[in-house]
Amino acid sequence: MGIVVRGGTIVTENNCYQADVRIQGETIAAVGDGVMQSGDTVLMADGCYIFPGGIDAHTHFDLPVGSMATADDFLSGTRAAILGGTTTIIDYATQFSGESLQQGLANWHRRAEGKCYCDYGFHMAITDWNENVAGEIPWLSREAGVSSVKLYMAYKHIMQVDDSALFQVLERSRDNGMLTCVHCENGDIIDNLIRQFRRQGKMAPAYHYLTRPPRVEQEAVNRLAALAEVTGAPVLVVHLSCREALETVAQAKARGVRIWAETCPQYLVLDDSVYQDTTFNCAKYVMSPPLRAREHQEYLWNGLKTDILDTVATDHCSFNYHGQKETGCDDFSKIPNGAPGVEHRLGLLYTYGVKTRKISLTQFVDKVATQPAKLFGLFPKKGTIAPGSDADLVIWDERRQVTLGAVSHAHNVDYSAYEGMEQQGQAIHVFLRGRHVVRDGKLCTASPQGQFVRRKPFCMKAYSE
Repeated sequence: MGIVVRGGTIVTENNCYQADVRIQGETIAAVGDGVMQSGDTVLMADGCYIFPGGIDAHTHFDLPVGSMATADDFLSGTRAAILGGTTTIIDYATQFSGESLQQGLANWHRRAEGKCYCDYGFHMAITDWNENVAGEIPWLSREAGVSSVKLYMAYKHIMQVDDSALFQVLERSRDNGMLTCVHCENGDIIDNLIRQFRRQGKMAPAYHYLTRPPRVEQEAVNRLAALAEVTGAPVLVVHLSCREALETVAQAKARGVRIWAETCPQYLVLDDSVYQDTTFNCAKYVMSPPLRAREHQEYLWNGLKTDILDTVATDHCSFNYHGQKETGCDDFSKIPNGAPGVEHRLGLLYTYGVKTRKISLTQFVDKVATQPAKLFGLFPKKGTIAPGSDADLVIWDERRQVTLGAVSHAHNVDYSAYEGMEQQGQAIHVFLRGRHVVRDGKLCTASPQGQFVRRKPFCMKAYSE
């Protein structure tokens, strides 16, 4: 017996059409008319869209930062994700100083196992590069099912790597079918600006924003593009936030550099006016890169429309305002960076992108599901609606209207970055590998059903298909 989703409008990266979807076990068995078989159950989706399950390729769950950890662990974080229509997350496992990659990855497997409401994979963030770590890269890609690494060009003395390490990682990753994701901000400039403000007694949260002007991001993107060009390695700029960085990516793509870029909902719908708040409340928006002036949003939306920007992820990294953000009440440089949002990615992009005609429905699906699947070795198992693909489906009712806020969200954090904003549409039903896990907008599974997904090596051919 199977399940037939009937009466909805299917949206993929290429097409928008009326058809039924038949689910058999964990996969999509058929798409079209007359697919129902004897004994099948029917779920009516009249007036709704049917999207492939979203893939959020940038989360930080249960991440230790100093003496604390993020407010959302894998249990609460993936619960929020699945309620918002995201059926797969890729979290950043981190190798801390002195650890091997195997140790770092094992730590994240322990954090996530048995706690995920959606399927999950890992990138490997490298902070301590040496010959032994270099020797683990083939294992990571070929045996561990992790086909991407991450490096930080920021957070000096903590996670920042120098250009030599970045160059070596790019060469090693290139030769082992891996995509290198990079946090692009010039950490040395930021460190100098932080010290200048602190010497002047300028400690308010807004000074975090002033230590990270757009040119600091643009310079790092330009440097990464140059290193990618020299090595021929594929790279992804994560959480791109500003016009200057976008233009640098566009120029690099035009000359054939193997570079892709991700942005996040916060940079598309929020702006730097929040930092004008003279109270500590603006610590809620201390993130890296920071929010930008409103005029940058037009360029980012256009970047999505023209495929300069390839994906939209959240960089969900939640810290409670009380007790966690407050640890930096006397020094902005001690405020833990990050904001929540994994639950609202599809809703924000649909409301402020599709409904305002900044992007099309097919582009929406492409950015939140298909391109992440292709870039990170999950396509066509995930990221599309086709026979043989995982039955990860989102039934989206655009007639629903939701007011976003801390009272109603599923995040385990005491504030919302999008407090009071309206969302048009809601994921009323969600299937994870054929299991009906969200019904009428509410979680309907008694326990987490998510599984670890082993990802294929990065492949240019798979990406272009």
